[in-house]
Amino acid sequence: MKPGVDWLFPYYRDRALCLGLGVTPLEMLLTAVGAKAGEASAGRQMPSHWGSRRLNIFTTSSPTASECLPGVGVAEAGRYLARPESRGFLGATSGFSRDEVSVVTIGEGSTSEGEFWEALNAATTRKLPVLFLVEDNKFAISTPVEVNTPGGSISKVVRGYPGLFLAEVDGCDFLASYDALRWAFAYCREKKGPALVHAHVVRPYSHSLSDDDRLYRTEDERKKDAELDPLGRMEALLLKHGLIDAEALSALKAEVDAELLAATDTAVASPQPGAGELFSHVYSTASDPTSAAFDTEDSPASSGNPTTMVDLINAALKDEMRRDGRIVVFGEDVADATRPEALAECKGKGGVFKVTAGLQKAFGGDRVFNSPLAEATIVGTAIGWAARGLKPVAEIQFFDYIWPAMQQLRDELATIRWRSGGTWKCPVVVRAAIGGYLTGGGPYHSQSGEVAFAHIPGLRVVYPSNALDANGLLRTALRCDDPVLFLEHKHLYRQTHNKGAYPGPDYMVPFGKAKTVRPGRDATLVTYGATVFRSVVAARKIAEDSGKEVEVIDLRSLSPYDFGAIAESVKRTSRLLVVHEDWQTHGFGAEVAARAADELFERLDAPVRRVGAKDVFCGYAPELEDATLPQSADIEAALRDLLAY
Repeated sequence: MKPGVDWLFPYYRDRALCLGLGVTPLEMLLTAVGAKAGEASAGRQMPSHWGSRRLNIFTTSSPTASECLPGVGVAEAGRYLARPESRGFLGATSGFSRDEVSVVTIGEGSTSEGEFWEALNAATTRKLPVLFLVEDNKFAISTPVEVNTPGGSISKVVRGYPGLFLAEVDGCDFLASYDALRWAFAYCREKKGPALVHAHVVRPYSHSLSDDDRLYRTEDERKKDAELDPLGRMEALLLKHGLIDAEALSALKAEVDAELLAATDTAVASPQPGAGELFSHVYSTASDPTSAAFDTEDSPASSGNPTTMVDLINAALKDEMRRDGRIVVFGEDVADATRPEALAECKGKGGVFKVTAGLQKAFGGDRVFNSPLAEATIVGTAIGWAARGLKPVAEIQFFDYIWPAMQQLRDELATIRWRSGGTWKCPVVVRAAIGGYLTGGGPYHSQSGEVAFAHIPGLRVVYPSNALDANGLLRTALRCDDPVLFLEHKHLYRQTHNKGAYPGPDYMVPFGKAKTVRPGRDATLVTYGATVFRSVVAARKIAEDSGKEVEVIDLRSLSPYDFGAIAESVKRTSRLLVVHEDWQTHGFGAEVAARAADELFERLDAPVRRVGAKDVFCGYAPELEDATLPQSADIEAALRDLLAY
């Protein structure tokens, strides 16, 4: 029998999407599908962050275990793509096959991370075809396995997971590894659920060039690991069974060495990226949400009576789900009812704020469903969906609890297009209810913090203040090609002052286009979200008392934000006040103030002033909340001070 790709792994070829960290001999068994050295790279990818669309290898990343949740999302998306209704857009999706398996590779040290356990929970709960390959070399850099894993064995820990196929194998033995993976793949393909292969491997060298394992491993231990080297054992196996002779083996090794050297020479000779490529692939160039193509604001097809922000967000979701079958909505409590039979008797929930009410009834449980109560899972699996060419809308029920998903948002979602040289994209829309003014929300249901996300390149951040803008901005988010954090202020969901009439199914507001909500000549006030209305109230009071007219500008989106509109206004008014609900120290106003001082200094007749929340957590008592968050009286006082300067 001639060794080759088809002989090595017929069960894997072209039918799985692989996510993992690094490459080991056992992983090469999985990824050896005919690619020659260097074929798996694309564009200006980062070292070791390679991937390949042709081979269905997703762009890898460095944070440990962060690949697990997108791997689960890939499998969820595969199940969605297997529906007869999905045939119409399969051409726009990635590498779908009806017997596909999502392969996630991970080291035993990384199984300490919570995202591994979240992924295992989600995969077993939904019986998804995910294969977790845990390569256990007994060390996470210098930390031994008994520190990371209870009892020193991940196999023992996961044995109680219902429906999980488990195989523990000598990962340095080719035939044993082949057999274990063969059965694991078969189990996944038979739709029985996920599999975990616990492979005992060796690391007969240091973790990295900056590591020296002689500092923490004995010579005897290192020697024993070296004797288990799978390459040497494979050579002995081939010779023993006459599959190759010594001369042919020597020629094969020389051929491999030559190929590796040639690939190395090619890599070394490759030109380094120039400064002109610095901003390449941070955002989509094919679909620019700041462009005129996303601006139908001046021609709404308004109909019906004015209604709330909740209603117009819901309407935008329904419109776009009718238009695009790739859109799915999931998160905590977003479905009408996970158990559809309950809807025969019950009205259905549709989100804690009813924003997604009726979506499951209209589009089915395949397109609108509840996720586990795990924010990293919600965002991480959405990445897997988007990697397949689908358009997930993931809801974080309260912005206050978005922080467990921060690694998926910052280290994965925002970097994928850039780090893969544009080969992969993940245009996820993450919706989150944000903000206070709830008279009792306290420190865990009143948080702001949008500035932390506006600071991240590659992520669009949108923050509407009224129903009509929410409808148009959400439609832009759903049609653009970048990841978007869509912030919906809880206090504004059902206010009467910000209602709007339904503007039609194609109404869009571009990102980075501010709106003047009150014209003025004496000062410029820049704000967004729930402080827009409070700022208008303060500006009206100033006009009534003094005749001074304050121009109020609603930014609407924070990344990008419309500094051009700010500059144009300040050049007329010569005074600038920035108001936001987030804490004043290090808040978004600091960015606007610093840029105004830098670029508009000669046009200013007074210092740039800011009004934000006090630098303290929001208390439960309404009196404390009022004292913490910016009120119209605070804004009015700041304006009077600014105008009197």
